Amino acid sequence: MTVALRPATPEDRAFLRAVYGSSRAGELAQVAWEPGALEAFVAMQFDAQDAYYREHYPAASFDVIEVDGRPAGRLYVDRWPAEIRIMDVALLPQFRNRGIGTGLLRELIAEGARDGRTVTIHVEAFNPARRLYERLGFAPVLDRGVHVLLAAGPPLRAGATYEMTAS
Repeated sequence: MTVALRPATPEDRAFLRAVYGSSRAGELAQVAWEPGALEAFVAMQFDAQDAYYREHYPAASFDVIEVDGRPAGRLYVDRWPAEIRIMDVALLPQFRNRGIGTGLLRELIAEGARDGRTVTIHVEAFNPARRLYERLGFAPVLDRGVHVLLAAGPPLRAGATYEMTAS
């Protein structure tokens, strides 16, 4: 299995929206949607998230994860002087539980270790992915109620503080 990253392009929007929708499928299944309403809601939420990420993380890499040349997910990462922020990592259901996300996270942790940077990710407090992050060495450093900021690798350098977004 070959896993690669490539920059997302405008032509990837429909695919990235599908990845977003698949990552929210469990919670969205709790609602009885009228025909077409679920798709419209997912599109609205994806567009809002995408606009937020691009405004608050202008220097980030927005990558499509490919497995054996097929689009499989997304990885959004911003690299700051003292911190590597994983903004989002998500795979389509058929690519989950195959070690793909684990491998990408380990690569980012190794990059942080080489550069002396902390690797961070926000996770919803009850998201099952949190167990994976903690197995890989992430630990909670900031609890915002619904979301928890997890960090792995070296502690932040003197004078640096954890931010919700880049300053």
